[in-house]
Amino acid sequence: MMRPSIRALATVCAIGAAVALAGCSMLPTSMGGTAEKPKPAELPPNAALIAVRAAWTARVGEVRLPLTVNVRGSTVTLAASDGTVAAIDAATGRDLWRANVGGPLAAGVGSDGKVTAVVTRANELVALDSGKEIWREKLAAVAYTAPFVAGARVFVLTADRAVTGYDGQTGRKLWSQQRPGEPLVLRQGGVMLAVGNTLVVGLSGRMVGLDPLTGAVRWEAPLASPRGINDVERLVDLVGSVARDGETVCARAFQTAVGCVNAARGAVLWTKPSNGNEGLSGDGRLVFGTEADGKVVAWKRENGERAWITDRLQYRALTAPLSLGRSVVIGDNTGLVHMLSREDGTPLNRLTTDGSPVAAAPVVAGNTLVVVTRNGGVYGFVPE
Repeated sequence: MMRPSIRALATVCAIGAAVALAGCSMLPTSMGGTAEKPKPAELPPNAALIAVRAAWTARVGEVRLPLTVNVRGSTVTLAASDGTVAAIDAATGRDLWRANVGGPLAAGVGSDGKVTAVVTRANELVALDSGKEIWREKLAAVAYTAPFVAGARVFVLTADRAVTGYDGQTGRKLWSQQRPGEPLVLRQGGVMLAVGNTLVVGLSGRMVGLDPLTGAVRWEAPLASPRGINDVERLVDLVGSVARDGETVCARAFQTAVGCVNAARGAVLWTKPSNGNEGLSGDGRLVFGTEADGKVVAWKRENGERAWITDRLQYRALTAPLSLGRSVVIGDNTGLVHMLSREDGTPLNRLTTDGSPVAAAPVVAGNTLVVVTRNGGVYGFVPE
């Protein structure tokens, strides 16, 4: 049964990431109140050890939703808060198609290269094919996680911690799986991806493997357990992008831990304490993340031991990272894009956008690094 406080989802409070709940009052200083913010770390002159050129710019509307930028080959699909959804050629920055779903968005974007899906603030799941709406279905609750599109299906994780599968062409509901959880939920994108023939979803502090055909639970792997004396302190939802390498999926539990799971058998490989609220990235050797205070950390994928940590970007409100070649790419709240060495976190280059916060983790499509800002700027950078 859905909890009343989840059902309401009426008020939003900020504690580093937004939280939806039935009602909230002014938070104390220790939880994101009115204390003076720490001063962001000063940046040295740009090292420019990696040559990168600005290749193109494009625009969408303002981005105030928890945006997931979808990449399929050389196509980047993204959305704006006003309901604009656009597919862009990452090589040129030109629109392949652009549409508006007729209302503000709560989450987006998911795509398999054919069907693209977003969720509106009116709790509608909208599916598009080449920019043309093909169906629209009402959801039982709001969704902050981008829909996941795969295997001719669209999967949705809603804020009542239910996962639902829909037919990708008709919108017919196929199944729904509801799991219990804490009464608060983050107004932030969660975890949903496919590993082999398993749909992997973050539910509270657990990574859960589901049968994509029926929604049946195959396994559960706990990365963090709720602790604390109030509902806010007990938030442990899995958030943001994951660092996947084959069957190993590493994820972050909000302000609690990072950990890796073998998604073939649902076994937790390791967990480590970590106070962050953005997703992870990585490769076969290292997992990268940004902490709530702006430190950047690299963990060894095999055992979770720390490889390095840097405070060069402290208090700069960082995005989740992108592991790209010999660099780790991170956006900040002044529109700067930082390229750090994957070996030790030292600066390699710094790129500029429009001065507004970077809205989502940078992505790479083909040979192009793509960055989206809160003001709706879309920037393509290419290494030389």
